[in-house]
Amino acid sequence: MPNNQSDIVKGTEDILDKIADRLSTPWPLIWGPAWKQRHFLGGNWFLVHILIFGLIGIAFPYFSSNQFVAANGVTVWDPEIAIDRLIPVIPWMVVPYMALYLYYPVTLFCTPKDDVSRLELIVGVQMLSLATLGCTVIFLVLPVEIDMRDQIPSDVLQGDGLYSTLFSYMHAMDEPWNAWPSIHIAHSYFLTRSISRWMKIRSAESRLVKGFISLVWIEFFLLSISIMTTKQHYVWDLFTGMIVGIIGWKIAVRALEKIRHLPEEKLSPYPENH
Repeated sequence: MPNNQSDIVKGTEDILDKIADRLSTPWPLIWGPAWKQRHFLGGNWFLVHILIFGLIGIAFPYFSSNQFVAANGVTVWDPEIAIDRLIPVIPWMVVPYMALYLYYPVTLFCTPKDDVSRLELIVGVQMLSLATLGCTVIFLVLPVEIDMRDQIPSDVLQGDGLYSTLFSYMHAMDEPWNAWPSIHIAHSYFLTRSISRWMKIRSAESRLVKGFISLVWIEFFLLSISIMTTKQHYVWDLFTGMIVGIIGWKIAVRALEKIRHLPEEKLSPYPENH
């Protein structure tokens, strides 16, 4: 039995390493122009390319599948359990829930503007895209309606304060589908790890940096709770979203470490024109 377990672990590690090797190379035909213009506008034009890729490879699959399954209106398997309805609505937690959308620009801001970090950023956004596409397949094959919005008090939904406004935006942009795995959890875990990594690389001993990293992890903890206290997700969605986030990071960090130790002459994935 011990030998069988060690063989399984070794086999799993080998698979992760092979995926990481593929991931550590920028996908052909996509990143060539971005890489050649990476110094334009002080390196900020490269970040624009990252944002465009994110919109196409991450946001579009999620929101288009969300609209599709909502229009179809069919639940194939319902993961709701008793505790899902026992968890109370906590209106103020819509703030950390919506704060997910700050993770993306903050991650770009935290990435150092050097070639190693640019390659790492490409790896990160490629991994998020793969994770999102994998989750999208589940959304389409096993659609689930999260039918718990009836638990939210009417004064919260119909008020004119900050929380009511955020609930209104949240419900307008995201239909109560695409339940599991929770993209909110998978993405926020992955980006929290990414931000922590790059901020430590930039200034590991700074108290300000350490405080900022702690703040990002506190936000992740609150966000993890908020997906249930805003009635956007089930407990099952939290669990499966964490699995996706952890596996995605375990694969990505292998690729990141490989890039971090590349010799300088091998840093450029595309030929330079001189």
